[in-house]
Amino acid sequence: MSTVDGGGPRPLPASVEIYDTTLRDGSQLEGMSLTVEDKLRVARQLDCLGVHYIEGGWPGSNPKDDEFFARAREELALETSTLVAFGATRRVRGRTDEDLTLSNLVASGTEVACIVGKCWDYHVLEALRTTLDEGVAMVADSVRFLKASGMRVFFDAEHFFDGYQDNPEYSLAVLEAAAEAGADRLVLCDTNGGSLPTRVEDVVGAVVGYLDTPVGVHLHNDTGCGVANALAGVRAGATQVQGTVNGYGERTGNCNLVPIIANLSLKMGVQTVPPDRLGRLTAVSHYVAEVVNFTPDPQQPYVGSSAFAHKAGLHASAIARRPDAYEHIDPASVGNGTRFVVSEMAGRSTVELKAEELGLELDAQAVGEIVETLKKLEHAGYHFEVADASLELLMRAASGWVQPYFELESFRVSTEHRSGTGARAWNEVAVEVDTEATVKLHAGGERVVATGEGNGPVNALHAALMLALAERYPAFRSISLIDYKVRVLDTAAGTAAVTRVIIDSTNGDRVWTTIGVSSNIVEASWQALVDSLVFGLLHGHE
Repeated sequence: MSTVDGGGPRPLPASVEIYDTTLRDGSQLEGMSLTVEDKLRVARQLDCLGVHYIEGGWPGSNPKDDEFFARAREELALETSTLVAFGATRRVRGRTDEDLTLSNLVASGTEVACIVGKCWDYHVLEALRTTLDEGVAMVADSVRFLKASGMRVFFDAEHFFDGYQDNPEYSLAVLEAAAEAGADRLVLCDTNGGSLPTRVEDVVGAVVGYLDTPVGVHLHNDTGCGVANALAGVRAGATQVQGTVNGYGERTGNCNLVPIIANLSLKMGVQTVPPDRLGRLTAVSHYVAEVVNFTPDPQQPYVGSSAFAHKAGLHASAIARRPDAYEHIDPASVGNGTRFVVSEMAGRSTVELKAEELGLELDAQAVGEIVETLKKLEHAGYHFEVADASLELLMRAASGWVQPYFELESFRVSTEHRSGTGARAWNEVAVEVDTEATVKLHAGGERVVATGEGNGPVNALHAALMLALAERYPAFRSISLIDYKVRVLDTAAGTAAVTRVIIDSTNGDRVWTTIGVSSNIVEASWQALVDSLVFGLLHGHE
């Protein structure tokens, strides 16, 4: 196999274009479905971050993308980003002036079109069932047509790395034809996602050394090397990286633009998004995750909630003296922050730092008591590193604080189970479950008794507490439970096992997590529920 000499190592480019394809390639992730409104919202966030190009979709391929481009012309006032329409080359032996895909690209109203064409001789011969010369002509004709229509054109060279390995002369001939027809960018696609960084760097370097047209890379993560491959491509001279926010995409995903942007900007000295917008990276990553309805990965580099969370006492102690001791960057540079996670591994320094973070004044004795209490409770099954709100209440109690809102006298929960017909299709037996909870409390010097109903113990207890306390504490009405998780801790004990309950709550402005542990699931739920409400009332009065 012959190759083109890449000419050895190159200096890093001063800047790299960030091309986001979350709205098209990213949305091919299994389980993801974006409405037009979702796509508009994500595009605005990408513009806020400052990416150079936003690929909006494939006009003409489905009604949703047609509506998106139509609405984008009126509703999407981009300040820093350029909207791109995606499509493909003309059909085999077709005419460009009669090709619907090309005409839809022109009609999209975008300044830039990105078209995909085959660069692997195997695909041209077996998938398109045409000649290699026709494969080259399809690319050149399509680029020439779009350029004549006044558009800038990016050419996505599909399966380029596989094609270059099998027949480098043909793959380069396709790129050369696209360049001569006027393509503004030649983007080398690792469509199967099977390449490794050394291969990407060698091939990109060879192409950059052979052609004058700027080169980009479009990489997938099937080997787990998507980010590394992108950085290798830039090292070899690529000046555009195509990827998605959070690495969304088909199969194992596209290369993740979040760490790519951070690594290039902060580690390699290559400008990506405007420097004054790099601090928006965490917020945009989380925002997009919420819009597409996927939980943000807490361990995602740079932007995850655990990316700068420190649990070991040794780490926390060092950070107390030197913030950069265990953090590779300043978390604020990407819009994140340091967190001190207190657990059974915590030392005194960790607890002291957490107390300082919460604004609590704890003496040496209180700190020591908290450390020992944490060890005992976590041995019993508590897990405070995921329940910051319960941890804060525990630490406040150690400082002498007593929650002033109510004192429990007792609670009772009863469940009535009735059977009927017509619900379960497989046996035609319907089950109705009514739960009633009664709480007896002391609040503000008064004894309060209230009974609530719900579809389960937690719902019924919450309803009873609402009746008992909402009039006295209006902030109570804004507190709602948004997630409830149960985990069995010792499965060998069967139905007598200890259970851990974790509750996520919100007041509309913030979200917090509380925990309860007991062999009685209702008691564990009560602990987590009460912590949630007390924390909400505490911060609702700030």
